[in-house]
Amino acid sequence: MGAWLDNLIPIKVPALEHEQLAGWRPNGAAAQGLGCRLLADQRIAVAPDVTLSADVYVPRVPGRYPAVVQFAAYTRELHTAGMPTGSNEIGCPPVFTDRGYAQVVVMRRGMGRSGGTEAVFLSEQDVDDHERVIAWAAAQPWCDGRVVLFGTSYYGMTQPLVAVRRPPALKAFFCNEICTDYFRHLLHFGGVCNLFFFNLWMGANFTPAMYRLRVPPVVRALLSHLTNSPLKRLWQPFMMKRVDALYRAFMAKTPKENVREIYANWMLDAKSRETASLQSGPSGRLDRIEVPFVTVQNLGYFNLHQFGAYDLFENAGTPAGRKWMILAPPAYELPVYAWQLEALAFFDHVLHGTDNGYAAQPPVRYWLEGEDRYAGAADFPVPEAAERRFYLASNGVDAATHRLAHGPGEGANRWAAVPLGLPILGGFDAVANQMLTFDMTADQAMTLAGPVSLNLTISSNEIDTSLVARLGRVAKDGSYHLLSLGAMSPARRRRDPARDTACEIVHDTSVREPLVPGTPVDLTFSLTPGPTRLEPGDRLRLDVASRLDLLRSDVSHGYVHFDMPGPPYFARNTLHYGPGSYLTVRQLA
Repeated sequence: MGAWLDNLIPIKVPALEHEQLAGWRPNGAAAQGLGCRLLADQRIAVAPDVTLSADVYVPRVPGRYPAVVQFAAYTRELHTAGMPTGSNEIGCPPVFTDRGYAQVVVMRRGMGRSGGTEAVFLSEQDVDDHERVIAWAAAQPWCDGRVVLFGTSYYGMTQPLVAVRRPPALKAFFCNEICTDYFRHLLHFGGVCNLFFFNLWMGANFTPAMYRLRVPPVVRALLSHLTNSPLKRLWQPFMMKRVDALYRAFMAKTPKENVREIYANWMLDAKSRETASLQSGPSGRLDRIEVPFVTVQNLGYFNLHQFGAYDLFENAGTPAGRKWMILAPPAYELPVYAWQLEALAFFDHVLHGTDNGYAAQPPVRYWLEGEDRYAGAADFPVPEAAERRFYLASNGVDAATHRLAHGPGEGANRWAAVPLGLPILGGFDAVANQMLTFDMTADQAMTLAGPVSLNLTISSNEIDTSLVARLGRVAKDGSYHLLSLGAMSPARRRRDPARDTACEIVHDTSVREPLVPGTPVDLTFSLTPGPTRLEPGDRLRLDVASRLDLLRSDVSHGYVHFDMPGPPYFARNTLHYGPGSYLTVRQLA
C-alpha cells in the first residue's frame, strides 16, 4: 500500500531552461523513456545499531542500472517538491531514472529519518558512512554494480572527500560548486570568518523543525506540480528579488544546540586548523583520486565554493583526458536543477561508451564574458595566455577615478575603513571616500582568461583592517559587468606557498601579524578568475575597499556574495603606488 501511494503522483520535471550543457549538444543517449519509481525510506546499515535512510528512485522498466549516490547533511523531505530552499541540491530524480540511472538520496546520521548521532559536518564518520552507502548501492538488485556521484554544494563537496578513498564500486563523479580545503575555502575566506554564510546555512537547514520534518512522498510529488507549473515564470522572478529578505529570515532562526556548539567553535575558537572542529578536507590528498570526473564552478560565487574546482582539476590523480572542468556563467537557482543533462552525457560516455560527443569536449570549457559563449582550453590557466600587469597609478585626489597604467605610479591615495553595521553621519562619504577606483580603456580587443591577483603596498593607522577588491568590465554603453572579487585580512598576510594552486594564492591565516600604524606592508592575494573579452573602448575597472557590501552584487543578477564581518576598526588606509602595487591578469594573444 505504501509503495503504491508513494508513486501515485509522478514528480513533475521542471523545464530545464537554465544552465544544463556547456556550449554543446550530445548526439546520443545510452537509454531514455524508462520512467521513474520511488522506493521510499530504504534502510542502509552503517554500524551495528545504526541505519541511514535513503530514498531510491529507479526506472519503471525492471533491470539493473548504475546508481547515482548523493550524500549530505540535509533533510531531503522537500528536495523533490521543488521548494525554493538552498538545500535542494540533488536535481530532479525522473531526469536520471528516465535515462537509465537509479538515484539514491541519503541523509547522514542523526538527520531526519536516519538513526545514530551526528558528528561535526563533513566528519570522517560521515565519509565512512558514505563509503558504506556506495558499497550498499552497488549490491542492490536494481544496480549493475557501478556507482557514480552527482550534486551541488554539500552534495558536491562530499564527492572528492570519498573519492580519495577509492571505493571499488565508484566509477565516476560530477561535482558542482565545491570546496577542497575547508579551513581556507569555508571557515576563513581570505582570513576573515565566513559569519554571514554560516548564519544563513545553519539557520536554514539545522533547526529542530528541519530535523523533525516529515513530508510524505505523495505530498512532495503534488507540490512539485505546483512549484514547476507555468506559474513558476511569475513567482520565481518575484522570489529572486526577495532572496536577501529570505536570507535574513533564515539567519534569525535558532538551530539545534549541538549545531550552535559547532558554530561557536567556528566563530570563536577556530583561529587555526588545529583548533577548528572541522577537518581540513581532501586538498593535499587529491592525487589519490583516479576515477574520471567533471567539476563545475559557477563564476558568480565568491566567498563560497571558490577555488575548490581549480584545486581538484589541477591536483587530482585522474589521467588527462579523463577529467574535465567547466567554468560556468553567473547563475543562481532556487532550487538547484542545473547540470543534470551534462552529467548524464558524461556518465553515458564513461560507463556505457556512448558515442555522444563527450570525448571530443576540451578538458576545460569556460564562459567568456563579453562574448557570452563558451571557449575551450587544454588546461586552466589557459596555456596560451601570458601574464600581464597593470600598475595602479594616481589621478590626484582620493575620490578621483585613478588609472591602471603600464608602469608604476607614484605617491599615495587614501580610503576610509568603516566597520560593517556601525552608524555614521550623513554626508560622511563626501569627506572620506570608502573606495578607490582605477580603470583603463582598451585600445584594441583583449581577451583575459586565467587567474587574477592583486599586489598592494598599503598602510593603515590601525593594527588591522580589511581589503576587498573587485574587477569589472565597463562596456562602451556604460553598463557594468562584474568579473572577479577577492578579499584578505592584512594581519593574516603570511604566505603558505606549499598550499598554492595555479589559481589561488594561499595564506597561513593561523598566523597573525598586526600592522604597525603608518608602516607600509606588501600584500598579495587572489581574486576569483573572471574570463572576459574587452573590445576597443571598453574599460577594465578595479575597485578597492574594505567592505564587501560596498562591492558585491546579488542573486537576482546570478551572484552569490555573502557579507563579511570586516573591517574590525575605523581606520584611514593608504595605498602606496610604485612597483609593489599592480593587478595581474592572463591575456590571450
